[in-house]
Order: sequence, then structure tokens, then C-alpha cells
Amino acid sequence: MLTYDSNGFRLDGRPLRILSGAVHYFRSRPEQWPDRLAAARAMGLNTVETYVPWNLHEPAPGRYARLDELDAFLDEAHRQGLWTIVRPGPYICAEWDNGGLPGWLTARLGRRARTGDPGFLAAVDAFFDVLLPRVVERQWGRPGGTVLMVQVENEYGAFGSDRDYLAHLARGLRERGVTVPLFTSDGPEDHMLAAGTVPGVLATVNFGSDPEGAFAALRRHRPEDPPFCMEYWNGWFDHWGRPHHTRDAADAADTLRRILAAGGSVNLYMAHGGTNFGTTAGANHADPPFNSTDWTHSPYQPTTTSYDYDAPLDERGLPTAKFEAFRQVIADFAAEQPELVRYLDNRTPELPSPHRCWPPAR
Repeated sequence: MLTYDSNGFRLDGRPLRILSGAVHYFRSRPEQWPDRLAAARAMGLNTVETYVPWNLHEPAPGRYARLDELDAFLDEAHRQGLWTIVRPGPYICAEWDNGGLPGWLTARLGRRARTGDPGFLAAVDAFFDVLLPRVVERQWGRPGGTVLMVQVENEYGAFGSDRDYLAHLARGLRERGVTVPLFTSDGPEDHMLAAGTVPGVLATVNFGSDPEGAFAALRRHRPEDPPFCMEYWNGWFDHWGRPHHTRDAADAADTLRRILAAGGSVNLYMAHGGTNFGTTAGANHADPPFNSTDWTHSPYQPTTTSYDYDAPLDERGLPTAKFEAFRQVIADFAAEQPELVRYLDNRTPELPSPHRCWPPAR
């Protein structure tokens, strides 16, 4: 059983620092998952996190597809010796088409999506009736179970403040058998934490820098919760027509070191970004005034097919300089924090082989 207090987490009574990395099963192929997850362990991680895109799995009302991919991914994480964090939405953002919401639903509801509107709640409930049994049977404590935590919505404080809606989601997760800790994740701004959190549900924060300030904001709102960065933005996504985003590996590693030094648990967003296959990439709308010299001459900002994210594992799944820098930070910190050592001792040393990720050069 996973429990927590202001000092951190305990799993079955033993101290646990969650060292997680985001690897989205829908942004890579099933035959690539063993390499991707083995590399995550080799970096020193003990957990992998994934969203669940609703629109991928319910392309039409009541027609469900590809849910076995989530099952297989969670089962592969178990084989690789990794715990898992599942973020089922209903909204996921993730630079994914329509933030994961089905187009057939938002076309009908418009701005009533992500609210307590009865039509939206009915659609969410129907999807969760189908999805959640797969997650529930893979919870920690059950045979083969690895799921440690499940998210309620996603960065809701940046969107709205419908407390009844959030309460409905949290209650629905519990009523469908989720017994592991629930959590929310929001930016570290006061208004986001005030609007996006749920009483009795663990609150976490998302950021790319200034962990001390972010954790201080979280502490103001939730002094009883442990410091947890649910999305450490160690890179960034790209828009068409714009340069590829990169972040210096040493700078990213320094922020990771400060997260751990503050006693925090962390989820690297992303550990491996992967690819937006087909037309699954989302888009943003630039805040006015947008750059009038943009080649699109529009505030519309489509995300590229690549979701490389300048992550520690690149789009092909191979380790980068950031991978090595992060692995060293985790190893260095483990020497100072003995409770981490057993996870590092058991990590998989093998790195991905190029011929397993794409055809070798001719």
C-alpha cells in the first residue's frame, strides 16, 4: 500500500522516493516498449507514467478500440520491474489532438466539456466504466500489479474552477475500484492550485525550473502533502515552422538535482517523447499579439509529428547527453540517500540497440 505524509511516500511501510519518467504507449510501437522501459530503468528510474487518450480509445460513441495496448504496456512495465502512474483524463493536454477529448463529444458540447454538464459527465462515466477495470486489476497489491497512483483530470486549475466536476471524477474513480492514491497536477501558481485541487486528494505541481519556489507554493496550499513534481519539463515540444527546442543537459540536470535535494519525488516529462503518428498531434493558439512575421500568418500553432521533446531518450529511443547527466544525478544523490540505492542496484544496465529501434543503415 502506498501512503504519504509531508515528508514523503512509504510503500508497504518502507520509504519510497518516486523516480518516474513519462513514456506514452501511444507514441511508440509495442515492439519498442521493452527497449524504452529498460532504458528508463537504466537511467535510475523506478516508475513510468502514461496518459490515456480518450479519443484514441473511443473514436465513436460506444465504439472502443486499442484498449489492449494500455494493458500490454502496463504488463510490460511489470516485466521490466517498474511501477506505473496512470493519468486517464478525461482531458490530458499532452500536445495531443483535442487534448484527448473525443471530437464527436466536443462538437456537441462545445464549452460545456470539462464541466459538470450532465451530457459530459455521462460520456465520461461510460468511458470510465470500460477503461478503469483494466487499471484496477493492475493496481499495486494485486498479482502482477504495478499501478501506484491515478490522476484526477489534468491541470484543471489552468482551465476552470468547477469543484463539483472534480469531486464527481474523484468519486467515480473510487466507486469503480481505484484504491491507490489519487492525485491532481497543476502549475505552481496560487490560482491554479486553488482551483485545480480536490480535498483529500494528493496535490502535485508541474514546472521546468525553480523547484524551491514551486514546492513552496505547494506547501502553502498543502502543508500535509509531500513535494512531488508530476511534470518536470526537462525539454519542450515543437511547432511546425519553428526551430527544434533544446535545453542544455547540465542546466536540466541541475534542476533535477535541486528537486531531489528538496526531498521531492519527480516525474520526468518526458523520459521518452516518441512520435505523434498520423494526425494525432495537437495544436496551440498563441496569445495575442502573435508574431505577424510567422510564416503561417496565424496564431494557430500546430505541433509537429515528432514528439522528441529533447528528452533523455530521443525520438528513436536512444540515450542522449541528458540521459547520462540525469543518470549521474540520480546515482550521486543515491549515495547520499541510502533508500534509493536498492533501486539503482536493481536497474537494468542494458541500453537500447539501434537495430531494434529502426532498420540499420545500408
